[in-house]
Amino acid sequence: MRSKKALLNVFAGLSYEVVAAICGFVLPRLILSRFGSDYNGITSAIAQFLGYVSLLKAGIGGVTKAALYKPLSSGDAYRVSAIVNATNKFLKKVALIFAGSLIVFAAIYPIFVREDFDWLFTASLVVILGIDTFAQYYFGLTIQLLLYADQRQSVISIVQMITTVLNTIIAAILIWLGCSIHIVKLGSAVVFSLNPIIINMYARKKYMIDKSVPADNDALAERWDCFGLQVANFVNSNTDMLVLTILSNVYEVSVYTVYYMVINGIRKLLYSLVNGIGSAFGNMFAKNEEKTIKRNLYLYEQITFSMSNFLFSVTGIMVLSFVNIYVDGITDVNYIRPAFAYILIAATLFSSYRIPYQSMVEVTGKFKETKMGGYFEAALNIIISVALCSRFGLIGVAVGTLCAAVFRTFQYARFMSKHIIERRMWPLIKRLLLSAVSIGLIIFLTSLLELTQPKGYFMWIIQSLIVAVIAGTVILVFEVIFYHSDLKLLFEKLMSVFKHNTQENS
Repeated sequence: MRSKKALLNVFAGLSYEVVAAICGFVLPRLILSRFGSDYNGITSAIAQFLGYVSLLKAGIGGVTKAALYKPLSSGDAYRVSAIVNATNKFLKKVALIFAGSLIVFAAIYPIFVREDFDWLFTASLVVILGIDTFAQYYFGLTIQLLLYADQRQSVISIVQMITTVLNTIIAAILIWLGCSIHIVKLGSAVVFSLNPIIINMYARKKYMIDKSVPADNDALAERWDCFGLQVANFVNSNTDMLVLTILSNVYEVSVYTVYYMVINGIRKLLYSLVNGIGSAFGNMFAKNEEKTIKRNLYLYEQITFSMSNFLFSVTGIMVLSFVNIYVDGITDVNYIRPAFAYILIAATLFSSYRIPYQSMVEVTGKFKETKMGGYFEAALNIIISVALCSRFGLIGVAVGTLCAAVFRTFQYARFMSKHIIERRMWPLIKRLLLSAVSIGLIIFLTSLLELTQPKGYFMWIIQSLIVAVIAGTVILVFEVIFYHSDLKLLFEKLMSVFKHNTQENS
């Protein structure tokens, strides 16, 4: 059952990320073409700063999911209701605090961009961009956490896929009609506010949550340790944008957001492929299945590393030609920055490698024990990024992100190997060495093709497919040679799931 849910989550998540990636490319391009790089830069900066305000909810998500694994696995409806009620009570307070913070931010932020935009323009845009976030906190986030803990991420992915497509269509129509950026973003806010409403309708039918059950606040006692860890992770993830916003200008921010859009889209695609597996481990730990955990951890590593190497090697080879096509006709700033692109891809790749180890920490609730590593990662990123940004600009912030990602990956792996699943660090080191060799070989083989700059998206897709075939072949050969037994076990698991589904449908 766990394998079936994980596979369903993977397919639903993958479908959503493909749709989100396509829509994510279309909409910013329309905004760039219609409004220019300065408008794209300010909307991206506001969205990023609103994320900082959303730190108010940090800590509750990881603790709630960790607390729900055991009662969900044992069918304890009373305890599930108690935890859900406690989380819902906390998040409603967060939503109200967020609303107040949003008003304060709307009053202050326009001062920083007054040379480019007037106060009313920026303040009203801030409020509009914060509407759907408020709706998410107040109406839907609690149920989303419950669905994640119960391995039903597929429901969230399907709902998000529908609203993402709807948002893109509505926004495109509004832009075509010549509407202002405010009207376009207001349309998006209304559409995305439908997410929590639809998810709540599903949850009311699926779960018997008794709102009269007293809130179990003790189950969320570690939320402040998780809060500190989430704050550190968030600061680390958003350091680049913050440093560029303060030390650079909206044009450099726009360049950053174009590359980040591509690379983050690939990262989300990867997460959709592997994140559904993490919740299954929560169920395993709840049932104390030690042997199953160790066996499946190797499969988790295999899937994560092979998919990371495949996706980001293709991205590294094809990203510059994509950006060149994407920004064709936009001349207010130079968007072709190869060194920055490669370093940022390397940083994201290293962050992806740590997914299995971070998942083990989160499902076991080891937030207090790992928060210092998160603080150090964030501090390292900030110090290096600030020190290098003035001289190297985008490259400087990317170097800071890379250094922090390398440190945190090793820190997570070391903690897991020492305190959760006892083993040596050699499996990680071996994986990293083989990854470096395989990616290097992929780059060498594709360089022999002497690919030219494609003239349009169709030719770019053709070239990408050729590169993908080469990358996939190299990675598969490496897996067969060095991880034959793990690959065989993974294949057997997939076949058993498909066989079980066939028997159920027959």
